[in-house]
Amino acid sequence: MIAPRINSTLRSVNSNPMHLHASEKDYQRPVMVASLLIAFLMLGGKLAAWRITGSAAILSDALESVVHLFATGFAAYSLWLSFRPPDENHPYGHGKIAYFSSGFEGALITIAAIGIIYTATMDIIRGPQIEQIGVGLIITGGLALINLGLGLALIRTGKKHNSIVLRANGHHVLTDMWTSFGVIIGLFLVKWTGIVLIDPIVAIILGLNIMWTAGKLMRDSIHGLMEVADPDETTRIVELLDLALEKGVISGYHQLRHRRVNERIWIEYHLMFPETHSIAEAHEESHRVEDALHSLFLGDQVVVTAHLEPDSHEEAHSDRHPEPEHDSLSRGAS
Repeated sequence: MIAPRINSTLRSVNSNPMHLHASEKDYQRPVMVASLLIAFLMLGGKLAAWRITGSAAILSDALESVVHLFATGFAAYSLWLSFRPPDENHPYGHGKIAYFSSGFEGALITIAAIGIIYTATMDIIRGPQIEQIGVGLIITGGLALINLGLGLALIRTGKKHNSIVLRANGHHVLTDMWTSFGVIIGLFLVKWTGIVLIDPIVAIILGLNIMWTAGKLMRDSIHGLMEVADPDETTRIVELLDLALEKGVISGYHQLRHRRVNERIWIEYHLMFPETHSIAEAHEESHRVEDALHSLFLGDQVVVTAHLEPDSHEEAHSDRHPEPEHDSLSRGAS
């Protein structure tokens, strides 16, 4: 439960969330550089394995790596751009490039999947031919293990820093790993049974799986660009404000909104206070709530915008300032 922590924070807040954030080692850039370098290694290794074996499944894996190389390059650029601070033309920063990057990567993966399915289908029509399966198994297996380690590192770092760029790239790398794993199974079955038709069939199955992953990346991209609120973060913010209301720090709140871009979260709300409070007193109490929110999202850069109002909510909001129809997150005086 987060309530005890909120309770303690509302009583006394002496933390500096920006200091806590800065004290953590940031591995975002190193893992992205590693991803880009390994993308070149994957492409070269898989093309070599395809030239040696003639396997349609390995060729499909190599085609996916071509797309992955371009996607990783764009992801690296997006990560660099997202780190740039806000400026006159971009007062909210450049972080939303991350969601575009995720959608772009998903679209490229879809193109690769279509190419994989087409190549495998043509191989079935022509009749597949495979040579030196053992060499192909060794090369593909080694590359798959490298991708496994890289993908897990990207996703772990992405979750730690709320970076959709790294998470998307990590899922793409793991998709590449599972594709290679499927190729290994297909080649092993061909070697064991002697039925070479298994190879292109496995490639088609892998292509369909890649399309499913691409769809998920594009869906996450759309959610980010449309600023879909995280239900868990909404619950945490509402619980904190409800506790502040219960403790008498505020007498009500409404028009709560929040959105996240990578490690930065923007929170807006209207806070109500007794009419007997001076503006200085209301401002001080508002800062207690804001400090508690900073402590609630340790490791994130929290930007809070508060509008302070007296209890007489109906008088404070005339017909010229009606409540939004969707504003269901209201508590206290009204």
